[in-house]
Amino acid sequence: MKVFQWIYTVYAAILFALFMLIFGWFVVIPYAISAKAGKFAFFFIRIWVKGWSSLVGIRYHVHGKEHIDPKQPYIYIFNHRSFIDAPVIPMAIHQELRAIGKKELSKIPVFGFITSRLAVWVDRKDVNSRKVSVQKLLEILNTGISIVVAPEGTRNDSDQTLLPFQKGAFRIAVETGIPILPMAVIGADKIMRKGSILLRPGKIDIYFSAPIDPMPFRESNDIVSLSEKCFNRLEAMILTHG
Repeated sequence: MKVFQWIYTVYAAILFALFMLIFGWFVVIPYAISAKAGKFAFFFIRIWVKGWSSLVGIRYHVHGKEHIDPKQPYIYIFNHRSFIDAPVIPMAIHQELRAIGKKELSKIPVFGFITSRLAVWVDRKDVNSRKVSVQKLLEILNTGISIVVAPEGTRNDSDQTLLPFQKGAFRIAVETGIPILPMAVIGADKIMRKGSILLRPGKIDIYFSAPIDPMPFRESNDIVSLSEKCFNRLEAMILTHG
């Protein structure tokens, strides 16, 4: 069984690299021409992810799309349990986005070069790097572009439903008044299990809840209470649908 899984994983990796080499240029070139070319670039990102996922047998089912106003920027937060979470984001969210990512990913040849157009890199061990990343995310939101954050700060390899939340995303929400939209990703950790690089085909369900308005927390600057509310909402979604 492991032999077949290794064959499948190698096949999926080669196919991903091939799609990246083909469609990556349609991400890099538009941004090189104009910073406003995001919609064009994301159209090809979704073709890249959808084509790869279809050929490797990974399916996405999205629930709660009615909660998303395509003209409204959001701070999307999600539970991070697998490296396979990354392709979920453009498949589930049909808006131009920027995501916060580990600095180490920027060093991956070709992949890092392409995704640098879409990501804000952060060194989580460096306090100054975290502050700089928060400022960059604020600037992005002020242009009307949504951001995606994994508030746990790292991949959750524990038996806990969620790791404690870091406060950066909620500080941004209180400062800007932009709503937070929780997104529960269910099943990604079955496709790539904890502690393994092996993949398997399967289904990922993505659930959106109604947005959470940060304005009631703004006057008192109560970042902790907003974080707790978002934690409880996302935890309930995972426990209900997981």
